[in-house]
Amino acid sequence: MPGDRASRAESGGSDRGRGGVAGRAHGAGSGGQTPARSRTAAGGDAPSRGTGGARPPAGAASGGGGAARGASSGSSSGGGSSAKGPSAGAGQGRARTGGTPPRTPARTPPGTPPRTAPRTPSRAPGGAAGRTPPRPPRAPGPPPPPRPPAVLRLGNPVRRLRAAMLVMAIVLSLFAGRLVQLQGLDSKVLQAKAVQQRVQPEILPARRGAITDAEGHELAVTVEAREVYVDPKDVDPAKRDLVATTLARELNKPKQDIDAALAKVTQRYIPLARDVEPLRAKRIMGFKLRGVGTKETYRRLYPGKSLAGGLLGFTGVDGRGLEGLESAYNDVLAGRDGKQSIELGANRQRIPMTRSQREAPVPGRDVRLTINRDLQWAAEQTLARRVNDTGARSGSVIVMDVLTGRILAMANAPQADLNDWQSAPAEDRANRAVSEIFEPGSTNKVITAAAAMEAGVVTPDTVFRVPDHIQCADRQLKDAHPHAPESMTFTGVLAESSNVGTIMAAEKISSQRLYDMFRSFGFGASSGSRVPGEQDGLLPRWETWSGSQRCTIAYGQGISVTALQMASVYQTIANGGVRVTPSIVAGTTDAHGAFVPAPAAKGTRVISETTARSIALMLEAAVGHEGTGEEASIEGYRVAGKTGTAMRYDEKCAGYCGYTATFVGFAPADQPRLMALAVIQDPKKDHYGGAVAAPVFKDVMTFALKNRKIPPTGTKAPAMVLRPAG
Repeated sequence: MPGDRASRAESGGSDRGRGGVAGRAHGAGSGGQTPARSRTAAGGDAPSRGTGGARPPAGAASGGGGAARGASSGSSSGGGSSAKGPSAGAGQGRARTGGTPPRTPARTPPGTPPRTAPRTPSRAPGGAAGRTPPRPPRAPGPPPPPRPPAVLRLGNPVRRLRAAMLVMAIVLSLFAGRLVQLQGLDSKVLQAKAVQQRVQPEILPARRGAITDAEGHELAVTVEAREVYVDPKDVDPAKRDLVATTLARELNKPKQDIDAALAKVTQRYIPLARDVEPLRAKRIMGFKLRGVGTKETYRRLYPGKSLAGGLLGFTGVDGRGLEGLESAYNDVLAGRDGKQSIELGANRQRIPMTRSQREAPVPGRDVRLTINRDLQWAAEQTLARRVNDTGARSGSVIVMDVLTGRILAMANAPQADLNDWQSAPAEDRANRAVSEIFEPGSTNKVITAAAAMEAGVVTPDTVFRVPDHIQCADRQLKDAHPHAPESMTFTGVLAESSNVGTIMAAEKISSQRLYDMFRSFGFGASSGSRVPGEQDGLLPRWETWSGSQRCTIAYGQGISVTALQMASVYQTIANGGVRVTPSIVAGTTDAHGAFVPAPAAKGTRVISETTARSIALMLEAAVGHEGTGEEASIEGYRVAGKTGTAMRYDEKCAGYCGYTATFVGFAPADQPRLMALAVIQDPKKDHYGGAVAAPVFKDVMTFALKNRKIPPTGTKAPAMVLRPAG
């Protein structure tokens, strides 16, 4: 027995190289089960599960090559018995290892499946090259013993409840803090924001005051209107084209403009039209177009359309005056807008029955003018016909009260319709009677006559030997018509409008005296009328006059005036030499509607009453049969006046182009009450003042005398000597 064991050990040691492989093959072939193995952390083989002895570590034997597997040897010698038997496993293990104690089996987690993957074959004994073929997979062994059931450990409900309560407390504290912030700290700020979003300020426009004539007839009045607006965000996208088409038709606007407004969906308020008549606005709202609304407002209406257009001026879309009296008296007419706060809903519509803070608007005050509506209309009609008949560029007419300086009519032609002023050219919107300056021509000769007569160097009967031309410095100046030298009284010089005779009278006084007389009559400065747009005219200083200019200024060339300035000259002569500042505003109303008259105009004596009366008689001769102004005579009335024909300076041609025809006079000549002026610019059919402007004066003055109920004086003009006898 001991010898057998020793011999088996030797043979086992010599066959270790093969035993590793052969043992596995034999074990498999004899039906024995090869234990499953697991690799240890040190790289060794873990013992198989079961009750058998421990497997020695690989390489524990001293033979060349790999260690023989105890399980294989045991299986071979045991005659097919299982290698897991305790005796066989233990004995064989001790025999192979030469007494080495067995290894403690490695613990394998329960339920781990047996290892079936083949190991890498050992090398042949003696270090022979090449590898042995892999072993076939082992047959699975019996299932491992069942794991004991796991014990279910329940969580502590008290701990969970405490955690949940802590989380809830944190959340509630956050809500409470936010609530305190909203209700306490930020409440006023948030309340203000909410009010700002819901409550909107609204301007309450003040009703603009009216402009009336002297009798209270309305020339400019404010009436109720509507503003049509759209809220693009509130418009139904599916009906946007219908809305645009309807509004374009009703408001008479291009559809593309309405489409462009509706496309601005980020905006909540876009005005489409102002000054819409209430009936039209009501019809638009009758279509029930969502997003379309109206707002009450006012619009300026001019009943006479173009009547006194240049004088009145007009207002802009915001209701403020832009030109004329509308602009000059805007502070009086405009009043003060009111305001209120209104609450709006989500659709931007006013919430009815809500409280609102309201500051009532203060209406504007009325402005009463000095003009007479009927006389203004007659002057405009007469002037427009004459401008059209003569092919003139433009014209102006002024009618004044001689005693008070009040302007009774101030007409221009052509003139814009104030209800559609945007369509008119800028020059037709202007008040030419005060804004257009021109060289007065022969109407200016009365100032030269006044200067010479005030100086005492001439009288109405002074006789001059008058040729048809005269040399002044480097220029030869002529009368309008050629004639042989003839003797003429100073009355004849003025009545027949002789340029040469006027120059001869002017040579008797100094340039400074003549200049001072021009200034005294108001040339070179505003008349003080407060008529908007008035120009100062042009009066060069006497020190700058050239030799020829001194001569031309005497008969009205070389200086520039406005129609109102020239009208003021004749008002002064008609008023006995006292100049009264022209006025256009009679007064205004106060906050209670009571009329407050404007201060009376101041009067300034310019020339003596004697000189004024003498010149009036000389002017009466100018309207007689031998004078140049016969076309201005009025049956039954004594008329005094003077024609004027001057070359017209035009910036477009950079020189003198065309003529300015003028007539200015007053009636009744012996007891003057009214003064009128007519000026026609650049007439194409004839150009003399007596032929072009005098008929306008006649028609306007005739109407004015009847309108003012001024009867004829019943006297006849005295005979005036124009040429001495013999």
